[in-house]
This record gives sequence, structure tokens and C-alpha cells, in this order.
Amino acid sequence: MRALHAVGQAVTIAVCVSVHAAPVAPARITELCAQAEGPAHCGRLIEADQLKALPNLAVRTGGTLKVLLYPTGSREFVDVDTLHGSKTWSLWDYWSPVNVVVLLTTDMDRIGYATLQRTTGQVTLVPAEPSLSPDRQHMAVADFCVTNCDNEVSVWLVARDGIRKELHWKPDAQWSDVTVQWKGDNTVVVEYTPQGADKPRTVEHRLTDAEWQRYGARPAR
Repeated sequence: MRALHAVGQAVTIAVCVSVHAAPVAPARITELCAQAEGPAHCGRLIEADQLKALPNLAVRTGGTLKVLLYPTGSREFVDVDTLHGSKTWSLWDYWSPVNVVVLLTTDMDRIGYATLQRTTGQVTLVPAEPSLSPDRQHMAVADFCVTNCDNEVSVWLVARDGIRKELHWKPDAQWSDVTVQWKGDNTVVVEYTPQGADKPRTVEHRLTDAEWQRYGARPAR
């Protein structure tokens, strides 16, 4: 989920108006990024589209993205060029009911995401695109790739005092093309392609299922 093709598959503010936006549809991402030169360029094209839908949420000035906090203040995300490549930030989505901004990050050819809580200014890095539960209390992340991934599905608690990893689960086999979504408030639906298979499959896990391991806990013996 950290290569350019993963982006193609993805997919009361502090002013007088309220803003709302839906996640960028996969077809729209494909359209915007068809001629992109790389992940960072793709992210910037998607950001430009989102800034039109969210004109009072953030401002782009050169290599700096400034996001307005609530009720006052702002936080800046500055792109950095190094000898080995660039590190960039792009506006990806806005979860208005919980006042959380989702950012796309790139570090050379790797893609990640980050959440910004506008009420506290807290930034939480996540390895793949997060999916918010219908009750807005959790988000799910599917982090799968050949190298430098945890190859797990994780569930994060979305609370006023921060977003933190709560549960995680790893399959026994190698998976690819993994996406995650919610079925109701408490069930995670994972679509994946097993190694050697040519068709995707799905698996569902309720948050109360025994397969989950609580983050920070030692594995059972």
C-alpha cells in the first residue's frame, strides 16, 4: 500500500462556513493521476481537487500546506527535499464529524498517511489509508506490501484526547491488494488476494472476535 498504484486503488471549522467532502473516488484518483510523475505529484493533484471542495480548511503556498485548527490557530506541513528524494504532505480527506484531516505522505517512493486532529493539533502517522467506522469511534488500516510493511489489519481508537492503535491481526498467509472497510460499527471487512490466487476474497471480523490481539499485549502461548 506504499506504491503509486496503491494511491490509485485508494482511495464546524474555524471560519463562518461548514465544509464537507467525501473521500476521493477511485475513478477520480485514476483520472487525476493518469499522467502523474510519481506519488508526490499524484498527491498534489488530488490535494488541488480537495482544496476546491474544502476552500476554508487549508491553504497551499509553494511547498507548505497550512491547515486551520479549531477553534483557532493553524499547523503547517512543509515538504523537504533531500539528496535521496523528497518528503511531502498533501491534503487527502476531511472527516468533518470528528474534525480530523487526513493527509497523504510520501518519503521518496513510499506512501503513508497521517491524521491531524484539528482540536488538539495532534498528528498520528499511519501506514495506509485509514477507514472511519460509521459510529466515528474507530478507524481501520490495512498495511500490506512486499517489504517494509507490518502485513496486518489494525483498528485505532478515535478519541478526543488522541488517535491510538488498539487492535491488530495478522493473517497466516501472504496477501496482496488488501483493502478494508466497515460493516456497521463493529465489523471490519477485509478484501484481499491470497498468494497464487487470481480472484479476491473477503473476510469479516467483529471487534470482539478472539482473532484480534490488543496492541501492546504479549501474544498468547
